[in-house]
Amino acid sequence: MCDLASPADAHGNRGTIAQPINPQCPAAGTNLQLKDAAQTMKILVFGHHLIVGGTPLNSIELAAALRDLHGHDVVFFATPGPMLKLIQQKDLRYLPAPEGYVHPSPARMRAVREVVRRERPDVVHVWDWFQCLEAYYSVHLAMRVPMVVTDMFMTLTRVLPKALPTTFGTPELVDKAKAAGRQRVELLLPPVDVQLNAPGAVDTNPFRERYGISQDSITLVTVSRLNVSMKFESLARSIEAVGALGAELPLRLIIVGDGGARATLEALASEVNERLGRPAVIFTGELLDPRPAYASADIVIGMGGSALRGMAFGKPVIVVGEQGFSAPFTPETADSFYYKGFFGLGSAHGNNDKLVADIRGIAEAPAQFAVLGEFARQFVVRHFSLETVSARLSEFCRSAASGMPALPVGVADGVRSAAVYVRERLFLRRSVDLAHDKRGQS
Repeated sequence: MCDLASPADAHGNRGTIAQPINPQCPAAGTNLQLKDAAQTMKILVFGHHLIVGGTPLNSIELAAALRDLHGHDVVFFATPGPMLKLIQQKDLRYLPAPEGYVHPSPARMRAVREVVRRERPDVVHVWDWFQCLEAYYSVHLAMRVPMVVTDMFMTLTRVLPKALPTTFGTPELVDKAKAAGRQRVELLLPPVDVQLNAPGAVDTNPFRERYGISQDSITLVTVSRLNVSMKFESLARSIEAVGALGAELPLRLIIVGDGGARATLEALASEVNERLGRPAVIFTGELLDPRPAYASADIVIGMGGSALRGMAFGKPVIVVGEQGFSAPFTPETADSFYYKGFFGLGSAHGNNDKLVADIRGIAEAPAQFAVLGEFARQFVVRHFSLETVSARLSEFCRSAASGMPALPVGVADGVRSAAVYVRERLFLRRSVDLAHDKRGQS
């Protein structure tokens, strides 16, 4: 069983976790995170293409929190996309980056170098390895500007320079990074704005009316990129599970998102709907603000940030992954998900029995909804709140700005990264595809 103390890792050790924010008095929690003006810095955030997805959302919300909660001067540099609307809503200062399909991109290297010359940041915070390589060679080495990289992939990214201050999204990856010889590493959990994502935060009536969600149905919601890689299997299995259970239980699956696999998934859903004689699976398309969908759910099915936001809304959550993996978030599974991330690899290729059983187990016991949802909500508030996560990032950026590796160390690191880049043939991987392939990201 897991209580709300710091979750144990795979070896039984408790992680170093910031103190919880009281969900009943967010103002008090926020005030504890504010920094005085003498400690503030100018931070250039170098994000990726502003698609609708978990990593762009994380980068924007953290950038705004660094400004609003910690007093830093923040400039956001990224390729324009739909999430630019959120940057504008947050009133962040934004500079457009050129598109890049292969990384490092010469055009983006020139652009970030020019932005750094003009803005003179104290530290550059980059997201993922493609931005990292572009800024590392053009800014960190050439201009000797301190830099922090955040890597939210669910596997250890070997191409990242080893001496560079780096954050990872799970305690397991932090342990692996240290074991691989990386010294300046920090845990940066996926942040959740627990004020905007909370029970009662949005009106669900327009959403429920638009998609015909009745009080008699058991509503399953999944919010995801509809991509072939990483996402398709769990989405298809969710549709199949509704087909398997829909004659016995009044299930409705609402799928929020868009992507290259949508047509195939819609064909699967049409077969299920025809067999059940009702619209049991519904697609909404991409929603810049999916909160009404989360709030309308009885059960959320998802991975990574999507699962966490469902938990923040106080919903029972079934975490899905690949190779048939699924598991409900419960007091028994909480430690494992905290340590490894809200994703998993199963061993049941082509077998959907586990997900069917997980959905049935929760759906047939509606008395569990509130209990599981409250546990999930408290867990997210304690460990993943935007206040808690941004405080860790602020301190890490301050530490990175106070000292850089010696130039010979940085050059040697750059040579090693270049060798890994060539050996792993990363020049063949398009970043637009990679941006959609984050394991565990919504």
